[in-house]
Amino acid sequence: MYDKSPITIEEQISKLQNRGMIFNDVSLAHRALSHISYYRMVGYWWPMYEDKENHIFKPNTVFEDVVALYNFDHELRILLFDMIEKIEISLRTKLIYHLSHEFDPWWFQNTDLFQDSLSLIKTLSSIQEEVERSKDTFIKEHNRKYKDDKRFPPAWKTLEMTSFGSLSKLYGNLKNNIKSKDAIAEDYGAVNHTYLPSWLQSMAQIRNYCAHHSRLWNKNLPGAPKLLPKPPNPWLSEVPKQHEFQKLYIHMCLMKYMLNVIQPNNRFTERLALLMSEYRSVDPNALGFKVGWEEEPLWRRL
Repeated sequence: MYDKSPITIEEQISKLQNRGMIFNDVSLAHRALSHISYYRMVGYWWPMYEDKENHIFKPNTVFEDVVALYNFDHELRILLFDMIEKIEISLRTKLIYHLSHEFDPWWFQNTDLFQDSLSLIKTLSSIQEEVERSKDTFIKEHNRKYKDDKRFPPAWKTLEMTSFGSLSKLYGNLKNNIKSKDAIAEDYGAVNHTYLPSWLQSMAQIRNYCAHHSRLWNKNLPGAPKLLPKPPNPWLSEVPKQHEFQKLYIHMCLMKYMLNVIQPNNRFTERLALLMSEYRSVDPNALGFKVGWEEEPLWRRL
């Protein structure tokens, strides 16, 4: 039975010191631990343990390095969230445009267009909650003006309220013979519907990590997006190996691949390289980066 009691910040620092962690500035450590909980920091110093069973640190483990890792991870999430926002807005626009023209403004409610009706019902339930929570004027005005119409507002209104997770589920669940499913994938350089659903699923998951301030550094990510054998747009010089999918780098590569279509003159490479240079103590291997990544065709400025 768990019987540990809470300990003060001073006791937290003392415990870490007894386990071998070095503190160059105890006042900084006190301030950090008063704003960032002990167990949020654990994820950053966990790889620094020499003895993980007894929580003994490797020699020369410094608390300030842990804080630097934490700050790096924070800035990386902001950078990724900005990139995913552009992808999310683009995907929303393409779903609205292509499918509303191929079918009608309520295509997302049509079970005949989807592979899994039960999954669609769950997605629509989430969408309904999102729409009902909305305070946007155009939703309120629609509900007032068309109060007798029991359908959702049309796609161009409803999907503006819809999360990236729900958008990716709608796209992935579309039947594979629907023209728009291939058209959207082709727009992004994903060739056809085979590959894009797994990319979007990966990005939606990472977006959730960013939104909930979860650690990305040194995190093993579940799932493995399907990669194109011969991408039509600039990609990596070597095909990634299966074990590389656990780290963030390959997932970031897919985001960059899509971003290069959405915003060809984006500065993501420069912004990422600058972040890496500001935190030279951070090991890029923990994110899956390879030496010379900036020179890959994918990452070069278009």
